[in-house]
Amino acid sequence: MTKKPMPEHEEEWNPEEEQSSLRGQGDAHDEKYWENKLTPEQYKVLREKGTEAPFMGQYVHEKADGTYACVACGNPLFSSDAKFDSGTGWPSFDQALPGAVETHADTSHGMTRTEITCARCGSHLGHIFDDGPTGPIGPSHRLGTGKRYCINSVCLDLEEK
Repeated sequence: MTKKPMPEHEEEWNPEEEQSSLRGQGDAHDEKYWENKLTPEQYKVLREKGTEAPFMGQYVHEKADGTYACVACGNPLFSSDAKFDSGTGWPSFDQALPGAVETHADTSHGMTRTEITCARCGSHLGHIFDDGPTGPIGPSHRLGTGKRYCINSVCLDLEEK
């Protein structure tokens, strides 16, 4: 497969056309694009699978209505209706928007976990655990899924309603 070079200007980049062929390739050209686009902290978490410090992220205690999107590519990831306070220090959601994320086995750091990445650009977002709420959640009081999507704030951009 022949890859098109990344455009010099972000406005020329069409993630629907480009990202499916670039995801997971990790070549220097692709990473240089992300390194230039993202802040150093965003790059460390999104592209190098780092973790931000607990209770320090912008969206840990956020209550506004809206949609949380991937800060790297703008892909809508989570509805604010799925957000809950897990007490863990990171924004937590009990479900992602359909098709928004992908899961991968993660055995780093001597643990077995499930990593969550953006389905559009492949950026690391956090991990999913089976200790989420099963009782009423959010303004609609729907029953929780029992999942906890533990997401780094630095990976998110809230588009308020």
